[in-house]
Amino acid sequence: MTDTPSYTTLPSWPPAYPVSGASATLKACNEDFLVTELPLQLPSGEGEHVWLDVEKNGANTAYVAQQLAEAAGVTVRDVGYAGLKDRHAITRQWFSIYLPIPKGQGETPDLMALQHPEFKVLAQSRHVKKLRPGDLQGNRFRIVLRDVTGDRAAIEANLQAVATHGVPNYFGAQRFGHDGGNVEQGRAMLAREKRVRNPKNKGIYLSAVRSFVFNEVLALRIGQGLWGQTVPGDVLDEAGLPTGPLWGRGRVSTSDQAQALENGVAERHATLCDGMEHAGLDQDRRALVARPAELHWEWPQPDQLVLSFSLPAGNYATAVLDEILRTTEPERQAEGESKGEGEAAQAD
Repeated sequence: MTDTPSYTTLPSWPPAYPVSGASATLKACNEDFLVTELPLQLPSGEGEHVWLDVEKNGANTAYVAQQLAEAAGVTVRDVGYAGLKDRHAITRQWFSIYLPIPKGQGETPDLMALQHPEFKVLAQSRHVKKLRPGDLQGNRFRIVLRDVTGDRAAIEANLQAVATHGVPNYFGAQRFGHDGGNVEQGRAMLAREKRVRNPKNKGIYLSAVRSFVFNEVLALRIGQGLWGQTVPGDVLDEAGLPTGPLWGRGRVSTSDQAQALENGVAERHATLCDGMEHAGLDQDRRALVARPAELHWEWPQPDQLVLSFSLPAGNYATAVLDEILRTTEPERQAEGESKGEGEAAQAD
């Protein structure tokens, strides 16, 4: 009989490479974390939606969407964006606003003239469709790590390993809420110990639970020495890399050893997995390996490391950093203001 798992704290999921023992400060200032969205397409110049290329500094994505809606005289439902971007960073991303012009009635408002201390509109053009979550290729990052201490040779060794073999495609801690609390909230919801009426909160809890189970599968494979390997019965992605389950209803698509491993995790977390099936989620797959593209690094000062790389949509920059050294952020990250908490070093 296995012990009943606890969801009140997140486990320490294992890394793929030897721990370097080094540490650094992440996001000492917003300028230390630059994110540029890589769009699936650019606006065509015609259509009922106005697309805005926005650079923000110190506000989260939802807050900027609200401000844009007010400036355009529409509801926030009419504003779209492809993914959330961190508050404590300088980020560049596209927004869309549904803003058709009735025939013969005025012109498109000039939103590039909008003045706000925490964001600016860099470009404006029309397009035929609304931006929706996931409508992006990924993100490009430039990250400055300060106060680096530890063995530089060990850091370099892990950087080389990451560049060659990629990193475990863990969902980042920010996916699970403060201290991982969204997983326990999701468990209680799925176990019918609490009722969640707000659809947005329900979606957050389901996402946290699903991501947790995926991370558990990935962690088990790494713990069994299977990092970078395929096993009999694996389902591979287009790049030929093994995938892990995003749990839901339907048959598990793996077989043999891979299926036995995934079913073992599902049995340990039966409340979560059974609940997700009954919640209407369908089985899906996610790559177990994230491969940062064009990974470069430099040491402008002995205690300062600058990284640049790109990640596909849905991959976390924190997964890259965690394989190189341990990072800590300023205490401001605990703020709970209306402009939002750090939303994530994620390519969403």
